[in-house]
Order: sequence, then structure tokens, then C-alpha cells
Amino acid sequence: MAYFLAQNNVSSWLKALSPHYEVYAPRREGPAIVYRPYSETGDPAELTLRPTESAKHVLFPRAEELFRFTRERVAESTGTSVSVQEPAAPGPALVFGALPCDARGFFAFDPVYNGSGTQGLAKDVYYLKRRAGTVFVVKGCTSPLATCFCNWVGGSPTGEEGADVFAMPVSGGFVLSAITEKGKAALGAAPLPEADAAQEKEASEAQEAAKAAMPKAPALDTAPKAILALFDNAAFWLKQSAACLSCGTCTYLCPTCYCFNITDESNGIDGVRFRSWDTCMSSLFTLEASGHNPRANKAARLKNRVGHKFSYYPGLHEGRFSCVGCGRCIKSCPSMVDIRAIVKAAIAEPQTEKEEVARG
Repeated sequence: MAYFLAQNNVSSWLKALSPHYEVYAPRREGPAIVYRPYSETGDPAELTLRPTESAKHVLFPRAEELFRFTRERVAESTGTSVSVQEPAAPGPALVFGALPCDARGFFAFDPVYNGSGTQGLAKDVYYLKRRAGTVFVVKGCTSPLATCFCNWVGGSPTGEEGADVFAMPVSGGFVLSAITEKGKAALGAAPLPEADAAQEKEASEAQEAAKAAMPKAPALDTAPKAILALFDNAAFWLKQSAACLSCGTCTYLCPTCYCFNITDESNGIDGVRFRSWDTCMSSLFTLEASGHNPRANKAARLKNRVGHKFSYYPGLHEGRFSCVGCGRCIKSCPSMVDIRAIVKAAIAEPQTEKEEVARG
């Protein structure tokens, strides 16, 4: 069953959801469009332009408290004990207006953070609690930007993968459909009128038109092996990284980058341990205590970023790329480094040269 959300009813619908969820929606902040908690007194949701960032921080906060600790001296002993206080469990949340590519981004997180990947990592309970309690109302895209390439990596401008509710823009509003049980519960928490046949037809036609508007995607099935074969080809990576500033914008805006650093901050006997986003494009990311840095130059760091997304990650996770083709790393790069061009250049590199490098 499909429902209709009128454009002029968006704010009141989000207000109706607020008692049940912490609601996030895209809004303007200066020149950027970012996801922020919904507020009746705040700016209305910006649903016309593409968000500058993804909603990744809702499940994976930029800085997240893991626990607080207090050291206490043990009576009749020279030692100390440490008591730990965990933060309160996050409540249910709902993200309205997420893009299809951004919703797919969490599928790159899942096998790493839920312990199901081939590496056999431990479960990340902080991420998993938020993942289980968050509803994504995904808004279909009606036309691609020049930097969009979701169809290169298995996505679609109207893809429902990762959505709990799918919302397709139509004249005067959106046609909403529940995809998961969480989505049904969200639509039940703030009921909407049913969409009529004309609105459903318009939504279906808009979806097909959006998919047809995407440029033809090149075949990337050889990308993992091609990039791996270039691992020791320093000349190739120096050329590709020539314009890079190592600013890290690409990683901080990326919906699939999941690296973090852990820091303890103490104030006397009390302290807090938190984690914060980190980036492989930073020279400090791999700097060892000895002073040695295995990725001392930007060419090595860019190689790792591209290699992880299109070679190493697919090798560990059943061929799935750790890239959703949102294009933010291209659109916001101050030097116009284009990851699409790098991948295509790797595929186009002469096969004999790649084989010689691999053997070397």
C-alpha cells in the first residue's frame, strides 16, 4: 500500500513522528545542506537540493562517548580500582530524506561492525544498537548530478536497498511505501492518506525516468584485480595523486568510510573514552610510535583509499564495492580528484605492465 505526503505537510508529519523518534532531516546551514535533528522552530527540511553530507553520523557519530571511568584507591592497598559507567542506550531515530546511495552505504559498515565478515571481527555494540533502532525514509532521486555514479557500483537513483520507507517525489509531494517492518511501524505512528492511482502511476514513471537518466555504467568487474596488480606501481599512483591535497574531505563526506580513533581524556581521577572519525588520507593515520610511517606520502594514501573501496574490500566481502557512487568525494574535492577516473585508468593500464608489477 502506498501513501501520499503532501509537500506542505512535511513539517507537521515530522512533528507527529517526533514523540516516537529522534527525527533527522536535511536542512540548510550556510552554503551546506546537512542532516540535523528536526525542530519545530528550526528551518524547514531542504528536500530540493542534494545534501552536502550523508546521514552517516546518525549511526556512527563524529565523536562518540564509549564510557566514563573513575579511578579509586583500594583500601589497605597501594593499588587502584577503576569503575566504568556506560552511556545511556540510544533511543529510536528516524532519518527523513536520506538518498538511496547513502542508505546503501551502511551495507559497507554492517559486515565489519556486526562480526559477520570474513575477518571475524568483534561486534560493535554501539553501532548495532543505533542500526537496529533507526528508520530510514529514503527519498528517490529524480535526476543525477554530473558527479553521480551509483549505477557503476550496483546502485540506482531509486534503489530501495537500505530503505525502511521509500519516498518518491511526485507533483505536490511524495508517494511513500513501507519496505520493512520498521517502515510499517513508522508509517503507523503518523498515518497518512493513501496515494491514489494517478499518484502511484506518476511515482512509477518518475522512477523509470530517473534510472534512464543515468549515463551508461562501465563494467568494473576487472577493477579489483587491476588495482591490486598496480599495488607496487609507484609511477601510476604518483600520477593519480598529483593534484591531491591530502585534506581528507573525500573521507569525511564518504558514506562508507568507517575508520575511527580512540582517545582517553582524563581530569584527575575521572575520565572519558571516546572515539572519533579518522581518515586514511591523513599522514598521522599510519604513523607508528617508532616514527616509521608505511604511508608517508599522499600517493600511498590515495592508493590505499582507492584500493580499499574497489579491491581489498570486495575481496573480503563477496565482491561488494565499498563505494556507493554518491560522488561527494568528486563534487567537494578542492582539486577535482575524480575516483572514477582513477578506477578507469587502473583498468585501462596495459595488462603486460600490470602482470610484470604483480610478479615483481
